Amino acid sequence: MLYFRMAYRDLQDFIDVLEQKSLLKRISIEVSPKWEITEIATRVQQGPALLFEHVQGSPYPLLINAFGSEQRMAAALGAHTLEEKASEIEALMVWLWTQTRSLKLFDLVKAVPSALAKLPLARALMPKKITKPLCQEIIDDESGFESLPILTCWPQDGGPFLTLPLVCTEDPETNARNVGMYRMQIYDNKTAGMHWHIHKDGAAYFEKYKMRGERMPVAVALGCDPAVTYASTAPLPPGIWEMLFAGFLRGKPAEVSQATLSSLLIPADAEFILEGYVDPQELRLEGPFGDHTGFYSLPDYYPVFHLQRITHRKNPVYPATVVGIPPKEDCWLAKATERLFLPLLKQLCPEIVDLNMPIEGVFHNCVIVSIRKRFPGHARKVMHFLWGMGQMMYTKLIIVVDSTVAVHNLSEVAWYTFNNIDARRDFEFSDGPLDALDHASPLPHYGTRIGIDATRKGPAEGHTRPWPDPLTMDSAMIEYVQKRWKDYGF
Repeated sequence: MLYFRMAYRDLQDFIDVLEQKSLLKRISIEVSPKWEITEIATRVQQGPALLFEHVQGSPYPLLINAFGSEQRMAAALGAHTLEEKASEIEALMVWLWTQTRSLKLFDLVKAVPSALAKLPLARALMPKKITKPLCQEIIDDESGFESLPILTCWPQDGGPFLTLPLVCTEDPETNARNVGMYRMQIYDNKTAGMHWHIHKDGAAYFEKYKMRGERMPVAVALGCDPAVTYASTAPLPPGIWEMLFAGFLRGKPAEVSQATLSSLLIPADAEFILEGYVDPQELRLEGPFGDHTGFYSLPDYYPVFHLQRITHRKNPVYPATVVGIPPKEDCWLAKATERLFLPLLKQLCPEIVDLNMPIEGVFHNCVIVSIRKRFPGHARKVMHFLWGMGQMMYTKLIIVVDSTVAVHNLSEVAWYTFNNIDARRDFEFSDGPLDALDHASPLPHYGTRIGIDATRKGPAEGHTRPWPDPLTMDSAMIEYVQKRWKDYGF
């Protein structure tokens, strides 16, 4: 039996819990959304969540840094620690295995959502459709983006940006639904850039609308149950609706409603819904933007979102985040992905022991993985497995170490890596896709990834010399000194 905690009702319920646990600070003086909030949030990173009650130019309060620590990220998912939530995922994998004995797990993953949707647990957590959602208490056809406290984060940004938008789209052919998080630059009161990368589901649906010569309906949710917000960032297999995954994370179905101007299904608990469309024939220069890499992402042409209507609850809170030189709030979203999806990786590649995506690697630049090595070239096998797993194709550097190495101890990883490699033998170069935000590759979206095999080598891999053991003290002496420690005067 899988054990789930009670879900948050909505974002404001999460805010109340943070405040009860002294994990939120209210700021009552007026502040500017241009740079000032960014500087404040940067100074308190890994500190409390911040609720700015008076933001210049807007009647709405602004919440930032809600996910800004590992403790709050775990709390957002209804757990004490991320490892605790990961153990629930692992229990789900075992349960799936027992329910689908006729399918190999890899075939099951490829077969979703059709295979997964047949399972009783999935049916129990399917999104629940409601007719009178909080997000449609107020319907406003007059106001635009200028009514919202939208941040201009960094001095060279192209303008204000929505930084936590949940973009709801639908495939015009299959009716598959997607909720993705794509930043949006505000051009004027009614238009914004839609920064979906070519690898994303929203961009794939956009191309289908383009081929059909039709406008693409889009709805943007702002401020949802934190599990729904996290789910929009998760690297789910194609065809898995983020609202279903959010239901699993919550232990209770996520609630959805139909948008007022289209058939799109939207998070019913959202603070705001921005309804509109994207015209496939229209592109506009978007950027630069101070991004999670710690550098400004370069300007490029992206589709344009046209805002037609804002709906919201009666007293909404506007959500935002600031990305930049790590660690920032988004790093803890990435850490959640690292821990929650590790059980799946270990099921598909059982030799994996642990994995670390260092914060300094900003999501896609570095992965450190420990393995139980059994045969020559095993580290390279794992490298190419990881490069073949969805968004891990962007990973520019993969370091493979032995199972005894603590991957979260970067000093230990560096020590083993620096000492264990021969560059000609142990470097693996792989050409392939790169993230659209990567500025170092000569071409956009494509370049060379590198793998480093820092595992112990033997004759089967061409190392005929003896391989030394690391220094360790005799266990009896360790125990002896430990017993006499106070005798030494410490």
